[in-house]
Amino acid sequence: MIKNLARGSALSLALALFPLVSSPAAHAVAPVPEVTTLADAVGLVTVTEEDRTGYTRTKFKHWNAGDDAGDGCNTRAEVLLAEAVVAPTVESGCKLTGGTWVSYYDGQEVTSAGSLDIDHMVPLAEAWDSGASSWTAARREAYANDQGADVSLVAVTARSNRQKSDQDPADWMPPSPEAQCRYVGEWVATKLRWDLTADDRELEALKVYAEGPCEDTIVRYTPAA
Repeated sequence: MIKNLARGSALSLALALFPLVSSPAAHAVAPVPEVTTLADAVGLVTVTEEDRTGYTRTKFKHWNAGDDAGDGCNTRAEVLLAEAVVAPTVESGCKLTGGTWVSYYDGQEVTSAGSLDIDHMVPLAEAWDSGASSWTAARREAYANDQGADVSLVAVTARSNRQKSDQDPADWMPPSPEAQCRYVGEWVATKLRWDLTADDRELEALKVYAEGPCEDTIVRYTPAA
């Protein structure tokens, strides 16, 4: 019996020092958020030529059932609910009535969900040019519906979104000057989150802001899983 007690004590000590190996999922570590200056963030973006060969919008499935598949709302509606400054009423079929939003691209207050577009911070065509052409369909769907970062999808006036279209900051910036540093920071954060590249003109435009009026802008991003 003394021998058995000794064995039990030894086993307890061994387990304390060397716990049993659990499944890989139990040891999965969430990506660590990165925080840096805009200038340093721009320096982290890889520069390559862009190629739109083969792009179609349908290669990025959206909108899907969103983050909460049980709420009856798709990604578009979930973003609208998250960004409302005055919450809308959610009716049957996730129809949104009432509510108020502020489109930060142009500073416009909007009181009708139907007047808003959900903009992909880095447009789908630009993402394709910058690396998404080599992704799986599932990863492109994840990108197109990304609510894991507040900056990936943004509710803005349809007019400003359509003026932007698929242009990068070398060709389009928000018309509201107060929005531009935020926009550049969020653009770079999205590129880094999804490991997307930039072309020469885009990078030079980003540097102009990073080394000038937006030098105090802080970029926060978490690499996508």
